[in-house]
Amino acid sequence: MEGLFQAVRSPVLEERIPAHLRDPEGYWFGLTKRARVIVRSVDRVAADEITTYEELAAPTWKGRLVVRSSANVYNQSLVASIIAALGPRDAAEWAAGVTANFARAPKGNDRDQIKAIAAGIADLALVNTYYIGILATSESAEDRRVAAQAAIVFPNQAGRGTHVNVSGAGVTAAAPNRENAVRLLEFLVGDEAQAAFAAANFEYPVVPGVPVSDLLASWGVFREDTLPLSRLGELNTEAVRIMDRAGWK
Repeated sequence: MEGLFQAVRSPVLEERIPAHLRDPEGYWFGLTKRARVIVRSVDRVAADEITTYEELAAPTWKGRLVVRSSANVYNQSLVASIIAALGPRDAAEWAAGVTANFARAPKGNDRDQIKAIAAGIADLALVNTYYIGILATSESAEDRRVAAQAAIVFPNQAGRGTHVNVSGAGVTAAAPNRENAVRLLEFLVGDEAQAAFAAANFEYPVVPGVPVSDLLASWGVFREDTLPLSRLGELNTEAVRIMDRAGWK
């Protein structure tokens, strides 16, 4: 961790946070999670027309997909998960197929990808779930209209599950009050704090069994990929290299 954090051992953190959502050596801990999902046009793509990340590379989606830049860590982590699942060679072929299907050069944030679907620029997008929540509950009628044009697909439900990433925290190496810092982390994985995260920012609790917000509940339960997130970090450099070779700018 380049000396920025110190290792923490806490029975509370280790019991409440699933192993794949925290560093095996205790340097960081996931506090909330979001799924990286496929969003489809409700008018132009049927509910069962795409069900996996792998299908995003199919020629049928040529000129119909939008996604943000390869410089974004969400996309780098997704590609890392593809490498872990398929191996480097097949992951490279997948990235090339995905890039060939872009409706436009990658740009903007995840909300911009959803807006592109509503504008008819594309039929599919890769986004994090909480961006959909932000649009769906916006004070702007236009944002709510945009959200209504898109439907969530949780990919790979018959297989490894949907890729997730986290917001997390750790104790810095120079923390003057280590004990209190650990107590804060433990508080943040308590039921009350976890429920507050889910209600305030449309994220999923990392602690199993904590209720999600009504909006997230309306999207349904999904199976998540339990690949250790630490593995995504190990594969990050290779993921960036694969995206660069594929022309994913």
